[in-house]
Amino acid sequence: MAQNENLADLSSAGVAVWLDDLSRDRIRSGNLQALVDEHSVVGVTTNPTIFAAAISGSESYDDQLHAMAVREVTVEEALRTITAADVRDACDLLAPVAERQPGDGRVSLEVAPGLANDTDATAAEAAHLWWLVDRPNLFIKIPATEAGLPAIQTSISRGISVNVTLIFSPERYRKVMDAYLSGLEQRLADEPEADLSGIASVASFFVSRVDTEIDKRLDAVGADASLKSKAGVANAQLAYQAYEEVFSSDRWKALEAKGARPQRPLWASTGVKNPDLPDTLYISELIAPGTVNTMPEKTLMAYADHGSPGTPVQKAYEDATAVMQSVKDAGVDLDDVFRVLEVEGIQKFVDSWDELTESVRTQLEDKK
Repeated sequence: MAQNENLADLSSAGVAVWLDDLSRDRIRSGNLQALVDEHSVVGVTTNPTIFAAAISGSESYDDQLHAMAVREVTVEEALRTITAADVRDACDLLAPVAERQPGDGRVSLEVAPGLANDTDATAAEAAHLWWLVDRPNLFIKIPATEAGLPAIQTSISRGISVNVTLIFSPERYRKVMDAYLSGLEQRLADEPEADLSGIASVASFFVSRVDTEIDKRLDAVGADASLKSKAGVANAQLAYQAYEEVFSSDRWKALEAKGARPQRPLWASTGVKNPDLPDTLYISELIAPGTVNTMPEKTLMAYADHGSPGTPVQKAYEDATAVMQSVKDAGVDLDDVFRVLEVEGIQKFVDSWDELTESVRTQLEDKK
């Protein structure tokens, strides 16, 4: 079947189109396969919020929940069994994509967000989930907290592919890239003949949440309205500049010679929160080679319908630097913005995880 032209053009420009959603209904109905066949989708991301909505809103999980209820499995085991099953099935559906385009065809599964500040527990759960799903085109999502960074390095050194999530600042992003390279170097140190080509990674840089937080603060200081809703894109553009720098370095070239793949920037939180903005803003303005854009279905369909390319990221660095400087000059403390966004991001996922746990607990009791 023919691919949607707008999304095919996006793919041709070097942007991998991923769907930020997953459910058993989406897999079983053929919807996910149709998005692959007709809308250039080559990957899937999940998070606790997505799973909470999927499980509470569908009967597709009833048989599995009943089987676990009568076996009296724990809520935690049930939760992991259900989510791992969906992710495994999606990995299998996307396996042909992964064969064709190594690095894509990936499905992400998150470590429990409550572990975000515990390095050892995060690394241990990443290894467990990697074993549980047992698919080469899996990504384990690990947050880019200070405690998460060494867990990312450890996971990569063990050959586990990682989607690093909740990155908000170019400074933290540089630490994420360092953790990735250090993990690859550690793998080679542990096993000099190791094949690095099977290890993949993306770094999920959040966009719309940055605008939401900064716009709120610009309003609070009475800043010029022309500054609003520009920082999210500018911040991401500067992250790409950092990516170009790191992945053209001699340090990287030494790893590339051993078969390593670049850790691609992934634009996350790309659904527009402000109704006054174009609904495809965070797609159009973040087009660059070697990137991933994971989109809610609504945003994906909006770009398919009326999306068009904006300024290429590589031509925007000067303007992006000026935007971020203007925001600082207006009185916005960017370090505090990024700190608050990280704390809130983890808390949102913890809340969703709790909601997911409660939903599974309730359904297990109902299915006895």
